Amino acid sequence: MNLRERILGVGMRRRFQARVDQLNLPAGSVDTAPVSEEDIAALPSPARRYLRFMGVVGRPRDWSFRARFVGEFRQRPGQKFMTCEAWQYNTSRVPARVYYMRIDFAGVLPMFGVDVYRAGQGRMHGKLLGLITVADGSGPEFDLSELTTYVNDALMFAPSMLLTPAVTWAAVDDYSFDVRMSDGGISATSRVFVDAHGRMVDFSTTDRWAALPGGMTRAPWTTPIDGWSNHGGRWLPTGGHAIWHLDTGEFEYGHGRFVQESIEFNMPPGAVQS
Repeated sequence: MNLRERILGVGMRRRFQARVDQLNLPAGSVDTAPVSEEDIAALPSPARRYLRFMGVVGRPRDWSFRARFVGEFRQRPGQKFMTCEAWQYNTSRVPARVYYMRIDFAGVLPMFGVDVYRAGQGRMHGKLLGLITVADGSGPEFDLSELTTYVNDALMFAPSMLLTPAVTWAAVDDYSFDVRMSDGGISATSRVFVDAHGRMVDFSTTDRWAALPGGMTRAPWTTPIDGWSNHGGRWLPTGGHAIWHLDTGEFEYGHGRFVQESIEFNMPPGAVQS
């Protein structure tokens, strides 16, 4: 790690913590009782297989997690990929998500962006050099998109956060199931694909909008996962891709890996920088 990356990294973590602090999120677990086989008995067979693979049964419900992501990102089809780094914090006490990302625009200029979801409302905001606003979006499309992404995150890291009355699980076939979550007057539905071992291999939804140069576009969105590794007794995704399936063709706008040493569970919102 060079000096520039070290300085930007410290600044990112401080800005990330500040964004989390702004939401005034509650701390503490929702339900500390371990998940039992009875708790998941009514779920579709592939969903039960997935939850067992993730080690949910016999462990207390998770209520938050933090993770760091490194990879590449681009804003439109045909654009070259740019190096990016992101930190995120998700909590189920009040369904909320903060995703803070730095993109090295043209390989030199840092652009900082934040996606936020809380209490049924989503917002996206980006600034070049942390000073000049280059993106600012809110409204129904962002509300639905951020709720969908919250579900996607929980499925990859802490699916017991979705074992609540606000979430319904529906059968599709032996290797997929649907998840529908309602919050703040909106509902998002997604399809989860698993293999014979219960490992999640992909996620698909149409309840998400792409912020493209031509405007907001609703299109199928998928997040195929590269693989899984056991880290400290938990199965974690090694990395993945984010893909829009547009009328003009497939547009992969992000890919990378999760830094497993950065992933922590059940952290109070005031300690995400540690």
